[in-house]
Amino acid sequence: MKILVIDDSGVMRRIHRNTLMEHNIQETDIIEAVDGQQALEIAAKEEIGLFLIDWNMPKVDGLKLVKALRRMEQYADTPLIMITSEAAKYNVMEAIQAGVTNYVVKPIRGETLWNKLSKYIDL
Repeated sequence: MKILVIDDSGVMRRIHRNTLMEHNIQETDIIEAVDGQQALEIAAKEEIGLFLIDWNMPKVDGLKLVKALRRMEQYADTPLIMITSEAAKYNVMEAIQAGVTNYVVKPIRGETLWNKLSKYIDL
C-alpha cells in the first residue's frame, strides 16, 4: 500500500515518515509531495492507498487537493487524512464537507498519529 505524505514542511514530512516506518511501513511505500499540485501529479501516476494532507501549502492547498482527489474516480473512497494546525470548528466542518476521512490537529505525537492512521493501513 502506497502512502502519500503531502506537506510543505520537510520537518513534518520526516515526522510522518518516521512514524510510519516505526510501525513497519516500508520506506519504499512512502511517497512525499511538497504541495497539492505535486500530490496530484503523483496521484495520477501511482496507485495511492492513503493520503496524509496538510491544509496550508503553496500552489494547491490541502482543501483544494481533497476536492480534486474526490473528483478522481480511483480516489473516491480512498482515505484522506487532513493533518493541520487549523483547529477551528468551521475548518473541520469545511474539510469534512470536502471529503476528508479523518481530521487530525497539529501538533501531534507519533503514537497518537499512528492510532489515528492505523485503521486505514493494510498491514
